Amino acid sequence: MHKKHNLVDHLPDEHKADVKKKLQNAYAMVDYTEAKRALERLHRELMELNPSAARSLEEGMEETLTVHKLRVPDQLRRTLCCTNVIESAFSIVETVCRNVKRWQACDQIERWVGSGLLVAECQFRRVIGHRQIPLLLASMANAVSKKPIAKDAAVA
Repeated sequence: MHKKHNLVDHLPDEHKADVKKKLQNAYAMVDYTEAKRALERLHRELMELNPSAARSLEEGMEETLTVHKLRVPDQLRRTLCCTNVIESAFSIVETVCRNVKRWQACDQIERWVGSGLLVAECQFRRVIGHRQIPLLLASMANAVSKKPIAKDAAVA
């Protein structure tokens, strides 16, 4: 969603609605290949219209298609495509920590952030599509198991 807003902000008013609709249509597609093809087509159009907007789209294209690549079910996809959940939690942490003036020990920051997250947890609601999370986990495990292992990878 943020990518959509950032990209559209680069455009003149007369093109915003059309580009926004094309973005929504691309992200609404179920198949990764089709969605990527639609975004690449839009990228080529934007190169003619506004190169800055085109670069904005290109910048995170693969990352925004992660839910497509993992074949996340529709209900859960809508939840994961929005950053409101994490932003809400961080906002609560910020509120809890705002009156701390002198941070002393290194672990004090971690304790305050943990306290803030516990306060935020009380306000969490059930994730829409939560019953589909096992499908997401299986898809992620499958994607990780298919990833090639580097031959000369150093072990930390």
